Amino acid sequence: MFSYVSLEQRVPQDHPLRSIRKLTDVVLRTLSPEFDALYADSGRPSIAPEYILRALLLQVFYSVRSERLLVEQIDYNLLFRWFVGLGMDDAVWNHAVFSKNRDRLLTSDVAQQFFAEVNKQAKQFMSDEHFTVDGTLIQAWASQKSFRSKDGSDEGDGTDFRGQKRSNKTHESTTDADARLYKKSYGKESKLSYLGHALVENRNGLIAAAMVTHADGYAERDAALLMLQQKQDGRSRRITVGADKAYDSKDFVRTVRELNVTPHVTKNDQGRASNLDRRTTRQPGYAISLSRRWLVEKGFGWLKQTGPLRQVKLRGLEKVDWLFVFSCAAHNLIRLPKLMAQPTETLREQCA
Repeated sequence: MFSYVSLEQRVPQDHPLRSIRKLTDVVLRTLSPEFDALYADSGRPSIAPEYILRALLLQVFYSVRSERLLVEQIDYNLLFRWFVGLGMDDAVWNHAVFSKNRDRLLTSDVAQQFFAEVNKQAKQFMSDEHFTVDGTLIQAWASQKSFRSKDGSDEGDGTDFRGQKRSNKTHESTTDADARLYKKSYGKESKLSYLGHALVENRNGLIAAAMVTHADGYAERDAALLMLQQKQDGRSRRITVGADKAYDSKDFVRTVRELNVTPHVTKNDQGRASNLDRRTTRQPGYAISLSRRWLVEKGFGWLKQTGPLRQVKLRGLEKVDWLFVFSCAAHNLIRLPKLMAQPTETLREQCA
Protein backbone atom coordinates (compact mmCIF):
# COMPACT_ATOMS: atom_id res chain seq x y z
CA MET A 1 0.00 0.00 0.00
CA PHE A 2 1.35 3.42 -0.94
CA SER A 3 0.36 6.75 0.54
CA TYR A 4 0.73 9.97 -1.44
CA VAL A 5 -0.20 12.19 1.53
CA SER A 6 2.73 13.35 3.66
CA LEU A 7 2.68 13.85 7.42
CA GLU A 8 2.85 17.62 6.86
CA GLN A 9 -0.39 17.46 4.88
CA ARG A 10 -2.15 15.26 7.41
CA VAL A 11 -1.76 17.75 10.25
CA PRO A 12 -4.42 20.50 10.02
CA GLN A 13 -3.08 23.99 9.42
CA ASP A 14 -4.91 25.33 12.48
CA HIS A 15 -3.73 22.59 14.84
CA PRO A 16 -2.35 24.07 18.13
CA LEU A 17 0.82 21.98 17.91
CA ARG A 18 1.89 23.75 14.71
CA SER A 19 2.64 27.06 16.42
CA ILE A 20 4.19 25.26 19.40
CA ARG A 21 6.50 23.29 17.10
CA LYS A 22 7.69 26.49 15.39
CA LEU A 23 8.64 27.96 18.76
CA THR A 24 10.27 24.70 19.82
CA ASP A 25 12.36 24.54 16.64
CA VAL A 26 13.69 28.05 17.29
CA VAL A 27 14.65 27.11 20.85
CA LEU A 28 16.31 23.84 19.81
CA ARG A 29 18.37 25.56 17.10
CA THR A 30 19.88 27.88 19.71
CA LEU A 31 20.74 24.88 21.90
CA SER A 32 22.36 22.92 19.06
CA PRO A 33 25.96 23.58 20.27
CA GLU A 34 25.03 22.24 23.71
CA PHE A 35 23.55 19.10 22.17
CA ASP A 36 26.71 18.48 20.16
CA ALA A 37 28.67 18.19 23.41
CA LEU A 38 26.35 15.39 24.60
CA TYR A 39 27.24 13.08 21.73
CA ALA A 40 29.92 10.46 22.32
CA ASP A 41 32.77 10.00 19.84
CA SER A 42 32.45 6.21 19.90
CA GLY A 43 29.85 3.51 20.49
CA ARG A 44 26.43 2.96 18.99
CA PRO A 45 24.47 6.01 17.79
CA SER A 46 22.08 7.39 20.40
CA ILE A 47 18.73 9.16 20.11
CA ALA A 48 19.18 12.81 19.17
CA PRO A 49 18.43 15.15 22.12
CA GLU A 50 16.09 17.14 19.86
CA TYR A 51 13.89 14.06 19.41
CA ILE A 52 13.91 13.33 23.14
CA LEU A 53 12.93 16.87 24.12
CA ARG A 54 10.10 17.02 21.58
CA ALA A 55 8.83 13.64 22.78
CA LEU A 56 9.00 14.76 26.42
CA LEU A 57 6.99 17.87 25.53
CA LEU A 58 4.28 15.61 24.10
CA GLN A 59 4.36 13.57 27.28
CA VAL A 60 3.67 16.73 29.31
CA PHE A 61 1.04 18.17 26.92
CA TYR A 62 -0.98 14.94 26.64
CA SER A 63 -0.46 13.59 30.18
CA VAL A 64 1.19 10.38 28.96
CA ARG A 65 1.89 8.39 32.11
CA SER A 66 5.09 6.52 31.09
CA GLU A 67 7.89 6.35 28.52
CA ARG A 68 6.63 2.92 27.44
CA LEU A 69 3.23 4.36 26.50
CA LEU A 70 4.86 7.46 24.97
CA VAL A 71 7.00 5.40 22.61
CA GLU A 72 3.95 3.30 21.72
CA GLN A 73 1.99 6.45 20.88
CA ILE A 74 4.82 7.80 18.74
CA ASP A 75 4.85 4.51 16.82
CA TYR A 76 1.23 4.64 15.62
CA ASN A 77 0.14 8.26 16.20
CA LEU A 78 0.93 10.26 13.06
CA LEU A 79 0.54 13.58 14.90
CA PHE A 80 3.17 12.53 17.44
CA ARG A 81 5.50 11.36 14.66
CA TRP A 82 5.16 14.71 12.90
CA PHE A 83 5.85 16.75 16.06
CA VAL A 84 8.91 14.69 17.03
CA GLY A 85 10.30 14.87 13.50
CA LEU A 86 10.10 11.22 12.46
CA GLY A 87 8.99 10.10 9.02
CA MET A 88 6.00 7.86 8.46
CA ASP A 89 8.21 4.78 7.94
CA ASP A 90 11.01 5.62 10.40
CA ALA A 91 11.67 3.06 13.12
CA VAL A 92 10.71 4.09 16.65
CA TRP A 93 13.05 3.50 19.56
CA ASN A 94 12.71 0.90 22.27
CA HIS A 95 11.23 2.38 25.44
CA ALA A 96 14.22 1.27 27.53
CA VAL A 97 16.64 2.93 25.10
CA PHE A 98 14.54 6.09 25.23
CA SER A 99 14.61 6.16 29.05
CA LYS A 100 18.37 5.55 29.09
CA ASN A 101 18.99 8.44 26.71
CA ARG A 102 16.59 10.64 28.67
CA ASP A 103 18.67 10.01 31.80
CA ARG A 104 21.69 11.43 29.98
CA LEU A 105 19.82 14.70 29.62
CA LEU A 106 18.79 14.63 33.29
CA THR A 107 22.44 14.90 34.33
CA SER A 108 22.99 18.07 32.27
CA ASP A 109 21.83 21.69 32.44
CA VAL A 110 19.61 21.29 29.36
CA ALA A 111 16.38 21.91 31.29
CA GLN A 112 17.46 25.32 32.61
CA GLN A 113 18.89 26.28 29.20
CA PHE A 114 15.71 25.16 27.45
CA PHE A 115 13.62 27.09 30.00
CA ALA A 116 15.75 30.23 29.52
CA GLU A 117 15.46 30.07 25.72
CA VAL A 118 11.68 29.66 25.92
CA ASN A 119 11.50 32.74 28.15
CA LYS A 120 13.52 34.70 25.58
CA GLN A 121 10.73 33.97 23.09
CA ALA A 122 8.18 35.10 25.69
CA LYS A 123 10.01 38.23 26.84
CA GLN A 124 7.61 40.67 25.14
CA PHE A 125 4.68 39.14 27.04
CA MET A 126 6.37 39.12 30.46
CA SER A 127 6.54 41.88 33.02
CA ASP A 128 10.07 42.74 34.18
CA GLU A 129 8.94 44.63 37.28
CA HIS A 130 6.12 42.78 39.06
CA PHE A 131 6.28 39.15 40.17
CA THR A 132 4.66 36.62 42.49
CA VAL A 133 6.44 33.77 44.27
CA ASP A 134 5.06 30.62 45.84
CA GLY A 135 5.82 26.94 46.42
CA THR A 136 3.89 23.74 45.87
CA LEU A 137 4.17 20.24 47.30
CA ILE A 138 5.34 17.52 44.91
CA GLN A 139 4.64 13.99 46.11
CA ALA A 140 7.69 11.75 45.77
CA TRP A 141 7.73 8.30 44.16
CA ALA A 142 8.16 6.58 47.53
CA SER A 143 5.73 4.95 49.96
CA GLN A 144 5.34 5.48 53.68
CA LYS A 145 6.61 1.98 54.45
CA SER A 146 9.95 2.87 52.83
CA PHE A 147 10.49 5.55 55.51
CA ARG A 148 12.70 3.54 57.84
CA SER A 149 14.98 4.32 60.76
CA LYS A 150 18.50 5.36 59.80
CA ASP A 151 20.09 3.19 62.49
CA GLY A 152 18.18 0.10 61.37
CA SER A 153 16.22 -0.29 64.61
CA ASP A 154 12.86 -0.71 62.82
CA GLU A 155 11.34 -4.16 62.89
CA GLY A 156 9.07 -5.74 60.31
CA ASP A 157 8.51 -4.62 56.74
CA GLY A 158 7.53 -1.03 57.59
CA THR A 159 3.80 -1.41 56.91
CA ASP A 160 2.80 -1.02 60.59
CA PHE A 161 4.20 2.20 62.05
CA ARG A 162 1.27 3.11 64.30
CA GLY A 163 2.43 4.75 67.52
CA GLN A 164 5.98 5.28 66.27
CA LYS A 165 7.57 8.70 66.37
CA ARG A 166 9.10 9.34 62.97
CA SER A 167 10.97 12.43 61.75
CA ASN A 168 13.36 13.39 59.00
CA LYS A 169 16.21 13.50 61.53
CA THR A 170 15.85 9.87 62.56
CA HIS A 171 14.26 8.27 59.49
CA GLU A 172 14.96 8.15 55.76
CA SER A 173 13.26 6.65 52.75
CA THR A 174 15.03 3.58 51.42
CA THR A 175 13.46 4.22 48.00
CA ASP A 176 14.23 7.94 47.58
CA ALA A 177 16.74 9.28 50.08
CA ASP A 178 16.16 12.91 49.00
CA ALA A 179 12.42 12.84 49.79
CA ARG A 180 11.31 14.38 53.09
CA LEU A 181 8.25 13.72 55.24
CA TYR A 182 6.30 16.97 55.10
CA LYS A 183 2.84 18.52 55.18
CA LYS A 184 2.13 21.98 53.80
CA SER A 185 -0.93 22.81 55.92
CA TYR A 186 -2.48 21.88 59.24
CA GLY A 187 -4.96 19.02 59.28
CA LYS A 188 -3.31 17.26 56.33
CA GLU A 189 -1.37 14.01 56.41
CA SER A 190 2.40 14.06 56.02
CA LYS A 191 3.79 12.67 52.76
CA LEU A 192 7.23 12.00 51.35
CA SER A 193 7.61 15.05 49.17
CA TYR A 194 9.67 17.72 47.48
CA LEU A 195 8.90 21.43 47.23
CA GLY A 196 8.66 23.08 43.82
CA HIS A 197 9.09 26.86 43.68
CA ALA A 198 8.09 29.26 40.92
CA LEU A 199 8.52 32.98 40.31
CA VAL A 200 5.63 34.13 38.10
CA GLU A 201 5.34 37.49 36.36
CA ASN A 202 2.10 39.37 37.01
CA ARG A 203 1.14 40.36 33.45
CA ASN A 204 0.18 37.01 31.89
CA GLY A 205 1.16 34.48 34.55
CA LEU A 206 4.20 33.10 32.71
CA ILE A 207 6.80 31.38 34.87
CA ALA A 208 10.01 33.44 35.07
CA ALA A 209 12.07 31.16 37.35
CA ALA A 210 11.67 27.68 38.81
CA MET A 211 13.52 25.26 41.08
CA VAL A 212 12.98 22.29 43.42
CA THR A 213 14.30 21.89 46.97
CA HIS A 214 13.98 19.49 49.86
CA ALA A 215 10.69 19.87 51.71
CA ASP A 216 11.04 21.79 54.98
CA GLY A 217 9.55 24.82 56.67
CA TYR A 218 12.20 27.29 55.47
CA ALA A 219 12.60 26.09 51.88
CA GLU A 220 9.94 28.37 50.39
CA ARG A 221 11.50 31.58 51.68
CA ASP A 222 15.08 30.45 50.95
CA ALA A 223 14.20 29.46 47.37
CA ALA A 224 12.34 32.75 46.85
CA LEU A 225 15.39 34.73 47.95
CA LEU A 226 17.64 32.72 45.65
CA MET A 227 15.39 33.24 42.61
CA LEU A 228 15.01 36.96 43.37
CA GLN A 229 18.77 37.32 43.75
CA GLN A 230 19.29 35.74 40.34
CA LYS A 231 16.59 37.95 38.86
CA GLN A 232 18.19 41.12 40.26
CA ASP A 233 21.75 40.15 39.37
CA GLY A 234 23.23 43.07 37.40
CA ARG A 235 20.01 45.12 37.63
CA SER A 236 19.53 48.40 39.47
CA ARG A 237 15.79 48.79 38.90
CA ARG A 238 13.53 47.94 41.83
CA ILE A 239 10.93 45.21 41.35
CA THR A 240 8.00 43.98 43.44
CA VAL A 241 7.17 40.45 44.58
CA GLY A 242 3.83 39.25 45.91
CA ALA A 243 3.52 36.27 48.26
CA ASP A 244 1.18 34.71 50.80
CA LYS A 245 1.37 35.25 54.55
CA ALA A 246 3.87 32.41 55.03
CA TYR A 247 6.50 34.81 53.67
CA ASP A 248 5.69 37.48 56.26
CA SER A 249 8.82 36.93 58.34
CA LYS A 250 11.33 39.48 59.56
CA ASP A 251 14.34 37.88 57.87
CA PHE A 252 12.59 37.48 54.51
CA VAL A 253 11.23 41.04 54.38
CA ARG A 254 14.60 42.53 55.38
CA THR A 255 16.62 40.45 52.93
CA VAL A 256 14.20 41.12 50.05
CA ARG A 257 14.54 44.87 50.59
CA GLU A 258 18.33 44.51 50.57
CA LEU A 259 17.99 42.89 47.13
CA ASN A 260 16.22 46.06 45.90
CA VAL A 261 12.86 44.26 45.86
CA THR A 262 9.64 45.60 47.39
CA PRO A 263 7.84 42.85 49.33
CA HIS A 264 4.09 42.82 48.58
CA VAL A 265 3.43 40.03 51.09
CA THR A 266 0.03 39.28 52.58
CA LYS A 267 0.09 40.52 56.16
CA ASN A 268 0.13 37.85 58.86
CA ASP A 269 -1.17 39.73 61.89
CA GLN A 270 -3.16 37.00 63.65
CA GLY A 271 -1.84 36.89 67.20
CA ARG A 272 1.33 38.73 66.19
CA ALA A 273 2.57 41.92 64.54
CA SER A 274 3.11 41.92 60.80
CA ASN A 275 6.55 42.75 59.42
CA LEU A 276 5.01 45.11 56.83
CA ASP A 277 4.07 48.68 57.71
CA ARG A 278 2.11 51.46 56.04
CA ARG A 279 5.11 52.46 53.93
CA THR A 280 4.37 49.42 51.78
CA THR A 281 0.70 48.58 52.30
CA ARG A 282 -0.62 52.10 51.59
CA GLN A 283 0.72 52.04 48.02
CA PRO A 284 -1.79 51.19 45.23
CA GLY A 285 0.65 48.63 43.83
CA TYR A 286 0.38 46.54 47.01
CA ALA A 287 -3.33 45.83 46.46
CA ILE A 288 -2.70 45.15 42.76
CA SER A 289 0.02 42.61 43.56
CA LEU A 290 -2.26 40.77 45.99
CA SER A 291 -5.02 40.67 43.37
CA ARG A 292 -2.64 39.02 40.87
CA ARG A 293 -1.38 36.34 43.25
CA TRP A 294 -3.82 33.77 41.85
CA LEU A 295 -1.73 33.56 38.66
CA VAL A 296 0.89 31.40 40.37
CA GLU A 297 -1.79 28.94 41.50
CA LYS A 298 -3.07 28.72 37.93
CA GLY A 299 0.37 27.56 36.79
CA PHE A 300 0.68 25.03 39.62
CA GLY A 301 -2.76 23.67 38.76
CA TRP A 302 -1.73 23.05 35.13
CA LEU A 303 1.56 21.44 36.17
CA LYS A 304 -0.26 18.99 38.44
CA GLN A 305 -3.46 18.29 36.53
CA THR A 306 -2.05 18.16 32.99
CA GLY A 307 1.68 17.92 33.68
CA PRO A 308 3.54 15.14 35.54
CA LEU A 309 4.01 16.86 38.90
CA ARG A 310 1.20 15.60 41.09
CA GLN A 311 3.41 12.62 41.91
CA VAL A 312 6.73 12.43 40.10
CA LYS A 313 7.99 9.10 38.78
CA LEU A 314 11.64 10.13 39.09
CA ARG A 315 13.76 9.75 42.20
CA GLY A 316 16.39 12.12 43.52
CA LEU A 317 16.44 15.89 43.91
CA GLU A 318 18.45 16.49 40.74
CA LYS A 319 16.07 14.54 38.49
CA VAL A 320 12.93 16.01 40.05
CA ASP A 321 14.36 19.52 39.63
CA TRP A 322 15.05 18.75 35.93
CA LEU A 323 11.48 17.56 35.39
CA PHE A 324 9.95 20.53 37.23
CA VAL A 325 11.93 23.14 35.28
CA PHE A 326 11.25 21.39 31.96
CA SER A 327 7.51 21.20 32.75
CA CYS A 328 7.51 24.93 33.53
CA ALA A 329 9.06 25.54 30.10
CA ALA A 330 6.29 23.40 28.57
CA HIS A 331 3.70 25.50 30.44
CA ASN A 332 5.10 28.70 28.93
CA LEU A 333 5.32 27.12 25.46
CA ILE A 334 1.66 26.13 25.44
CA ARG A 335 0.64 29.64 26.55
CA LEU A 336 2.72 31.56 23.99
CA PRO A 337 0.70 30.88 20.79
CA LYS A 338 -2.47 32.24 22.42
CA LEU A 339 -0.65 35.37 23.58
CA MET A 340 0.89 35.91 20.14
CA ALA A 341 -2.56 35.70 18.57
CA GLN A 342 -3.92 38.55 20.70
CA PRO A 343 -4.38 41.97 19.09
CA THR A 344 -1.66 44.53 19.78
CA GLU A 345 -4.18 46.82 21.52
CA THR A 346 -4.99 44.12 24.07
CA LEU A 347 -1.31 43.60 24.85
CA ARG A 348 -0.83 47.33 25.34
CA GLU A 349 -3.69 47.39 27.86
CA GLN A 350 -2.07 44.51 29.78
CA CYS A 351 1.27 46.33 29.77
CA ALA A 352 -0.40 49.44 31.15
